[in-house]
Amino acid sequence: MTEGWFQHIFEDIAREYPDIESNHLIIDNCAHQLVKAPEQFDVIVTTNLNGDIISDLASGLVGGLGFAPSGNYGHEVAIFEPVHGTAPKYAGKNVINPTAMILTAVMMLRYLDEFEAAEAIEQALIVTLEEGKALTRDVVGDERAVSTTAFTDAIIANLGRRSATWTSRPYRPIRIPEQRPEFDPVRPAQRRTVGIDIIVEASEPPDVLGAHLEAFINDLPLRLHLISSRGLQVYPEANTRIDYVDHWRCRFLTTDREVAIPTVLALVERISTRYRWGRVQLLYEMDGQPGFTKAQGED
Repeated sequence: MTEGWFQHIFEDIAREYPDIESNHLIIDNCAHQLVKAPEQFDVIVTTNLNGDIISDLASGLVGGLGFAPSGNYGHEVAIFEPVHGTAPKYAGKNVINPTAMILTAVMMLRYLDEFEAAEAIEQALIVTLEEGKALTRDVVGDERAVSTTAFTDAIIANLGRRSATWTSRPYRPIRIPEQRPEFDPVRPAQRRTVGIDIIVEASEPPDVLGAHLEAFINDLPLRLHLISSRGLQVYPEANTRIDYVDHWRCRFLTTDREVAIPTVLALVERISTRYRWGRVQLLYEMDGQPGFTKAQGED
């Protein structure tokens, strides 16, 4: 549900920027495409877990985690850190490639509008890598490797030099869009209460639970639309086979124009005579569109 919501928001925002090409990939295909043709990507917008996975994959395409910087940009605060995080087992051994940390600092300098300093450090780093005289063990192996400090000293010695083959990309100050201080409530032209979700605790199978719930509403302007368990419709039978838990989402929809509060109270009171319940949620239709999610298998 979270990734689906994320995708819908992405698609809504993408329509506001028709000059930027956008598309959607499932995470496994994205990982495949990163290995197969990484040059097709410019920016990947994703969730935290997927981002953690493919950022490690992408770092492998450029030499490893020791080369991958990152930054987290907010409205008032920015935090910069290498993609690789911490590596306690290497602490104090002076063997780690500091490139990711140095490039992370370069990102921070650009965030602070220190473009000249950032480019000078970046160019010195590139020159050092191109020379190949002082490289860490993740690049050349243990026999030819130099220490973290020796590699860093080589970069410092190359400050002021520029690569003959690689040009720094142009950068401009980062401007995060202003956060709107006011609330942005949903203001539909028309809103109807079309149903009720009630979370019911029961140790009965869904067909038995469903029969009892049907009996509770025989004189109410409601119909039992479905019962779901763990996001799947289980009543009416939807050919699903899952391990049930004892909490069921029971969805009632109106058979009238709108669900009235006395109807909600009457339903809750009747259910309480047989079952424990944990939550009641009204289901709204806004401008003809449902304002609630559906279970897998729900029509």
